[in-house]
Amino acid sequence: MTGGDGLLRDYSNQARTYDRTRSASPGIVAALRRALDGAPGRRLLDVGGGTGNYAAALRDEGWEVVVVDASAAMLERAAPKGLQTVEADAQDLPFPDGAFDAVMLVSMLHHVDDRARALREARRVVRPGGRVAVLVSTHEDIEDMWLIDWFPSTRRWMEQSHPRRDDILAELPGATFELYAYDDLSDLTNSALAGRPELVLDPELRRQTSYFERLERDHPEELEAGLQRLRTDPPPGKPGTATVMRWTAP
Repeated sequence: MTGGDGLLRDYSNQARTYDRTRSASPGIVAALRRALDGAPGRRLLDVGGGTGNYAAALRDEGWEVVVVDASAAMLERAAPKGLQTVEADAQDLPFPDGAFDAVMLVSMLHHVDDRARALREARRVVRPGGRVAVLVSTHEDIEDMWLIDWFPSTRRWMEQSHPRRDDILAELPGATFELYAYDDLSDLTNSALAGRPELVLDPELRRQTSYFERLERDHPEELEAGLQRLRTDPPPGKPGTATVMRWTAP
């Protein structure tokens, strides 16, 4: 898919300023730490890891991390952090079976064409007893978010790209999960921005999410109408949630 309501394909604009607004949230790092606990070793693959902020946080806790991303612009900012990087598609990982002790996929499943294939690849490259940690916004996490009501054209593609929790769990047989409520602004995802509506008026902060970059590209008039409404009659802030899934390889 390209153009229209298709997935955002070019992340070079976000990459240029991503590190200023999308740092590693301590709360998310703690949730990932719990999901990865018990892995048989310390070799970790960060799939769709972008500029490597979460990879660097886990590296500092003793993990040997490889960052994979399809965006060369993102990886150009991960490498100077001392991270090993590989440009590749999450749906076709260039690693042998069982090459890693753990894999994490952080806020990236909604960017791939075939979620099930990406999850199969993550499961394939983790060794027996290894862990796969997935942080994802599910349908249940986004369904009451005020943003979707204020920018109604986004509801269709948000619901398409954010499946129900049970549908993802079915692709990770035996996985467990916990809910994470965004309680800081380190990583300004849509869910974090939902708790501080006034921040959406800042164009730099807004554009660091694929949600608003796509909205500005496809429906600029709707975006401007929603921003004007936000200036005069802002909604109550309510931080969003994410689902953190933990799968253990048999």
